[in-house]
Amino acid sequence: MTIAFLFISLFGLMLIGVPVAVSLGASTVITMLFFTDLDVATIPQLIFDGINKFALMAIPMFILAGNLLSKGGSARRIIDFAKSMVGHLPGGLPMSAIFACVIFAAVSGSSPATVVAIGSIMFVAIKEAGYPKEYAVGGITTAGSLGILIPPSVVMIVYGVTAEVSIAQLFMAGVVPGLMLGGMMILQTYIGAKKLGFKATTPEPWSERVKKFGKAFWALLIVVVVIGGIYGGIFTPTEAAAASAIYALIISLFVYKDIKFKDLWDICLESAITTAMIFFIIANAVVFAYLLTSENIPQTIADSILAANIGKIGFLIIVNVLLFIMGQFMEPSSVVMIMVPLLLPIATALGVDPVHFGILLIVNMEIGMITPPVGLNLFVASGLTGMNLKDVIVACLPWTLTLFVGLILVTYIPEISLWLPRLMYGG
Repeated sequence: MTIAFLFISLFGLMLIGVPVAVSLGASTVITMLFFTDLDVATIPQLIFDGINKFALMAIPMFILAGNLLSKGGSARRIIDFAKSMVGHLPGGLPMSAIFACVIFAAVSGSSPATVVAIGSIMFVAIKEAGYPKEYAVGGITTAGSLGILIPPSVVMIVYGVTAEVSIAQLFMAGVVPGLMLGGMMILQTYIGAKKLGFKATTPEPWSERVKKFGKAFWALLIVVVVIGGIYGGIFTPTEAAAASAIYALIISLFVYKDIKFKDLWDICLESAITTAMIFFIIANAVVFAYLLTSENIPQTIADSILAANIGKIGFLIIVNVLLFIMGQFMEPSSVVMIMVPLLLPIATALGVDPVHFGILLIVNMEIGMITPPVGLNLFVASGLTGMNLKDVIVACLPWTLTLFVGLILVTYIPEISLWLPRLMYGG
């Protein structure tokens, strides 16, 4: 009865438009009051203990770093470099847009920011080059979702804290799947362009490519600062986040000079608002998870699934279906905070590595970013292009199917996710 009321009230509140964070907190408090002997007076202490974690300090820093680079000209420099490398191939312009999305995802760590930064420049350019408008919108909107998979990623930090998994290992685990999915989308774009009749053109000379790489160098170096610093033992992930914010501030103000001191207030305010939203979700989810564990709900569900003897493959199928559905309606961090306490104990009991499970979850959330009714990237692309939402959804469909193929590979070939962290950290 307790679990039934908890989830009925949770999803009932969300269905009538109550924000996810408020729905989490309200459904938990009501359930605690009427169905358990737990003391609601402990909630403030639970929240404080839940968010008083060193790793969570990385979230505002990565958000600030991404906003500093997104507001400047880093995206333009990365696009110019990407075009110099693949722009001469059939489909070179949309391919370079996807390539730029892969790079900028690693720089910004945000899916919507990637769509805005790359799409605002490339949507019109691809259309003017003779490609169908849907071709540009579909590729960039879908590739932009890689922002939560390719490190640094705020969603990875939330998962790492919730699951008590090494964030450094999660960052490493996202590299190969992110590059694989980006490569699959680039290949799909190349094949599609050839079918549309586009031909190869003369490639830019290497001197020009080196020149454009030099212009993008300082923006690209932030990836080395974060990943290299963590792997080299110079930074913890949280310290790397602070270093990335300082680095982004220096190159935006003094190297590229894309932003002025007067712009910093708005950038910091936007970052603070985003951070507050995420931390409000985390605070309410901490109490939600406390109720679940206090009532032994995850263990009960785990015992039931194990008794049903559906096996690891059957469980992963159920997980993917469940996460796909939830990803269509909820923001990724919310899904992580709600579902990880329920699903991870079952996954580990069946022998699924927690790092692999985290990447599987995040790829599902990527798909949720580009599927209706609440796919955030769809609304961003619609606002940028003026296309109605239905047309954006249809335009994304071919690349969405490619992500589904990638999800199957990531789900059932754990080494795609685990090879790099095992190489770097052993195990």
